[in-house]
Amino acid sequence: MAGSGDSARAIFFALGANFAIACAKGVAAFFTGSSAMLAETVHSLADCGNQLLLLLGMRQSRRPPSPDYPLGYGKAIYFWSFLVAVMLFTVGGMFSLYEGIHKLQHPEPLRQWWWAAGVLAFGIVAEAFSMRACLQEVNKARGDRSLWQWFRGSRQAELVVIFGEDLAALLGLAFALGAVLLAVATGNPAWDAIGTIAIGALLIVVAVFVAIEVKAMLIGQGVHPERQAQMRAYLEARPEIAGVYNLITLQLGNDVMVSVKARMHEARDAAALLRQINAVEQAMQAQFPEVRWSFFEPDIADDDTHGSPAPAE
Repeated sequence: MAGSGDSARAIFFALGANFAIACAKGVAAFFTGSSAMLAETVHSLADCGNQLLLLLGMRQSRRPPSPDYPLGYGKAIYFWSFLVAVMLFTVGGMFSLYEGIHKLQHPEPLRQWWWAAGVLAFGIVAEAFSMRACLQEVNKARGDRSLWQWFRGSRQAELVVIFGEDLAALLGLAFALGAVLLAVATGNPAWDAIGTIAIGALLIVVAVFVAIEVKAMLIGQGVHPERQAQMRAYLEARPEIAGVYNLITLQLGNDVMVSVKARMHEARDAAALLRQINAVEQAMQAQFPEVRWSFFEPDIADDDTHGSPAPAE
């Protein structure tokens, strides 16, 4: 099982790329007087707002536990990630669909198309840098899994969102540039409208997939099954434990809560049993640093059973 990617690094790269693209679109809007390019500038600034929301969520998730939130605020990042997915669906996807359908019904010839092509080409380069940085962090987390397997199994909501955003943005810019060039080459402005509709559909699909993944984390997922299997194997190999009945995990942002019910070898002396439990918990948190809370329920290993685990409750 690989480690975790640096989500903050991926977010800052995405923020920088979107801000640079917004500036480029703003310059083009100023010189061309294009209202469409001005709308695109606002769209890119909204994307910057999405990254700021993710940074806010990461900051909130690091707040210490309180009486009202005894397990901390780790899941706050899931809320903000889900909100970004909703904004990607509405502000990005639905707006692009509306704009494309409007252009299709009221086609207009492209004016000073080279400004649009230049901005889109610059945007592709900027997003490519952002996507490269994101993939570097994803590769740290996915190990030998495919990108799809990582996307479906990741517990890093903010990295899932940034990956989805960067992928949609890069493909969307490529669609837009192709549509502009086709419209110029054929003299048919409908290609520009079709490209805008395709971008809207792409953003909606990506937003739905991202929302599905983040929703699962919001509801309360355990750690990745491979990681949970490693935890179980580690516990079963401990000399203090005769057998593990139940192992329940809960992912709380970057932290994990673990609940264990196990049969202990030495349980006749309460003080010795307590020392065993403390030793197992400390060793587990050292082996699995993401484990912040652990709850241990011991059982006694009878001599005649030789520590055979009882049926799980």
